[in-house]
Amino acid sequence: MSGNLYIVAAPSGAGKTTLVNALLEGNHDIALSVSYTTRAPRAGEVDHRDYHFVSESEFLAMIARGDFLEHAEVHGNHYGTSAPWIRQQTGAGRDLLLEIDWQGARQVRRQIPDAVGIFVMPPSMQELERRLRKRGQDSDQAIELRLASAQEEMRHVDEFEYVIINKDFDTALADLAAIVRASRMRLARQRQRHPDIID
Repeated sequence: MSGNLYIVAAPSGAGKTTLVNALLEGNHDIALSVSYTTRAPRAGEVDHRDYHFVSESEFLAMIARGDFLEHAEVHGNHYGTSAPWIRQQTGAGRDLLLEIDWQGARQVRRQIPDAVGIFVMPPSMQELERRLRKRGQDSDQAIELRLASAQEEMRHVDEFEYVIINKDFDTALADLAAIVRASRMRLARQRQRHPDIID
């Protein structure tokens, strides 16, 4: 029985990571895929928990071996998702969640067409700007770049099956949990789990 693969994408500031973390806290039967990256760890980040931190030469060698399900270069750093690990885990029946951008999602869907695509959107660009400023992590120029990037990312929303508008956190979290639950009830999944009943 193969597990489900969930892809969650969103523009920066839409609340994707907070939603994903809350979902995983309440659903111990879903695991988060930990990406590989060449960037340096930030304060508080732990190797193999937040990311697999590797050198650029190691990362390029992994690309050459075909180890990545998807990979991209963002702001001069490389990020990628381990293909062998994803296939091993889902092949063992474990549900996994990928927190990646729309470009990574597109690469994954080419290889795993039945992955469940979920896009998280802010209720408005004004609210997105408010959230970015409230975080206090970026300069005005960086915020402008993030807002421009967000508009570009949201143009790809039609590449996803599900869309969550994160206006109210509790509602958005309930919506995310509902998508996970509903996807597990798809005929193909139920047939794998209960062949004695369905077949």
